Amino acid sequence: MPRQQPPTRPVRRRSYDQFCAAARALDSVGDRWTLLIVRELLAGPRRYTDLHADLPGVSTDVLASRLKDMEQSGLAVRRRLPPPAAASVYELTEHGRGLLPVLSALARWGTPALAERRPTDAVRAHWFALPLLRALDGTEHAGVVEVRLEEGEFHIRTGGDTQGDDAYGYGPAPYPDARIVLDAELCLALGRGELTLAEAVAEGRAEVHGEGPLAAELRGG
Repeated sequence: MPRQQPPTRPVRRRSYDQFCAAARALDSVGDRWTLLIVRELLAGPRRYTDLHADLPGVSTDVLASRLKDMEQSGLAVRRRLPPPAAASVYELTEHGRGLLPVLSALARWGTPALAERRPTDAVRAHWFALPLLRALDGTEHAGVVEVRLEEGEFHIRTGGDTQGDDAYGYGPAPYPDARIVLDAELCLALGRGELTLAEAVAEGRAEVHGEGPLAAELRGG
């Protein structure tokens, strides 16, 4: 009779084992790559292959492990898209979307380190959504703004309450309320509060297109 193997215990994730809110948070998001995966999923549901493509340097094993950890922590879920897509995507839960202000604050703290782009630096257009969201915080009129950079396009939501919605997204928006054309350096300067978008438009450093109230507000009208 074959010897019966003892039941396998679930692997316990590493913990700081400290009764501290910051330590508990780092138990969930303190591992390398986790917050950058959150950054990607804040733009909306993504397939595993798309995540891997926009996270240069992460191995397939590490990405799969982090996604599994995020599911176990209630930060993300995996779901199957209906036909004809027939693909699985990962998306943030409401708990996971609550990390937006954390990422925004972290990006603001790290902005001084972007004084010079290194030859080895990867770049994606939507990575500039965080400083631009910060720059447009407090916009009176709510809507979707399409942003065009030399590096590509993305779109963001401004004004009002975006709870439950994606704060930003990949590529052009289907029906934007305004379009902004600018460069990455100006995005960072706006995020640092060095000038407003209306001032950048007046100086000829940015263009705002659109006829509605949101476009007019962004132009400073």
